Amino acid sequence: MTIKVGDRLPHATLTKVTPDGPDQVSTDDFFAGRRVALFSVPGAFTPTCSARHLPGFVEQAQAFRDKGVDEIACTAVNDAFVLSAWAKAGDAGDKVTMLADGNADFAKAIGLTMDGSAYGMGTRSQRYAMLVNDGVVEALHVEAPGEFKVSSAENLLASL
Repeated sequence: MTIKVGDRLPHATLTKVTPDGPDQVSTDDFFAGRRVALFSVPGAFTPTCSARHLPGFVEQAQAFRDKGVDEIACTAVNDAFVLSAWAKAGDAGDKVTMLADGNADFAKAIGLTMDGSAYGMGTRSQRYAMLVNDGVVEALHVEAPGEFKVSSAENLLASL
């Protein structure tokens, strides 16, 4: 079943990238009591993800905060070390928190996986952006395969 607006995020454990290294975090704790703009990419360092998706959220970080968003987070089916390197390469700094979903457990739990086997990527997350308010999905924008339109930072901002 695919998650939808009004649903509570399922319990899952993600790996948060911190200056001190990887740290396990539950979705229950991470999303509790605040508004989080969460976006997902099929893979760190992939063309659209690196050239457009991550940069949009980095550039719009203050605009999200001005609209009452407490944190911006990115998840991908990559390990925490890859996401840490990607955050550095993309100048994400403290603007975007990277949440590794290395085994795609979170992507599977919310029903938003894709099969990237044809590209040597295996099971990955679909590209999407959502607004989560105290663990409940307030807005959800899932891309059609191969597209980058509705999950952009600008589109999610416009829906706030």
